[in-house]
Amino acid sequence: MKKLFNSIYYLLLPIIPDKLLVKLKFRHHIGYPINLRNPKTLNEKINWLKLNDRTSLHTKCSDKYLVREYIENIIGEDYLVPLYFSSKNPKDIVPENIPDSPSIIKANHDSSGGIFVHDKSKINWKDVQQSFEKRLKSNYYLVSREWQYKNIEPRIIVEKLLQDKNGGIPFDYKLHCFNGKVRMISVDMGRGTDQHYRNWYNTDWEREKFKWSSPKENGKSTDPSNEDLEKPKTLKEMIRLSELLAEPFKYVRIDWYDVDDVLYFGEITFHHDGGFRPIIPVIWDEKLGNELNLFSSND
Repeated sequence: MKKLFNSIYYLLLPIIPDKLLVKLKFRHHIGYPINLRNPKTLNEKINWLKLNDRTSLHTKCSDKYLVREYIENIIGEDYLVPLYFSSKNPKDIVPENIPDSPSIIKANHDSSGGIFVHDKSKINWKDVQQSFEKRLKSNYYLVSREWQYKNIEPRIIVEKLLQDKNGGIPFDYKLHCFNGKVRMISVDMGRGTDQHYRNWYNTDWEREKFKWSSPKENGKSTDPSNEDLEKPKTLKEMIRLSELLAEPFKYVRIDWYDVDDVLYFGEITFHHDGGFRPIIPVIWDEKLGNELNLFSSND
């Protein structure tokens, strides 16, 4: 029955209006009807922005290839992860076009992660090509209704795989900006493992009193760790750079990697988890929503 329901759902997906799908998904994931006329909670406001705040700059900044130009223009190219190769043709993803050093292969137009390449001889390149051939034909907008993904021209990009001095994957710092100012910071550690945790801090590096977790593949969630993380030496710089990048937007999440005290830009996200994940305790969804101003004197 579930398989039949999913088949019907994906068949009808392209013809479901944006607002209706947002209402249905919000009720399903959050548990109450969304108020789009007078949004109060942070999740409600994120979904309001999803439907009403749509510009070409949103599309550019959501494109993992074109956003590099925005980063270079606003804060400089030094913060960009080295780009090794890009192509719109999956058949170009062959060993000859991939460096011998560790790299990651990903698409510019979705949020499905990437393929880590540590040793080219151990990669099934035909499988990689087939995987990206399928991904390049998908439009993430249809599922998420995040308009900024709708008009991205799909391509494959190959970047340097960031690793710390011990060969580990660096922590992922996500700075959530309200009206151009950093409000809170989430830190993802152990990504891709059962030990994937997400801690929440304010700009003074004090623990927040809420959690905003994502589902993991094992059915659990990216809840905070019991252990505190040391404040990064690059925190002030992360905040300064994030606020420069966030200036044109109401709400935006700017992601960073700290590799042995050297900062690299990760990505820009406009609707954290699509605005479809509960903030716990629920009172914090409204508290945070009160801090985000959807309308300014310039609107």
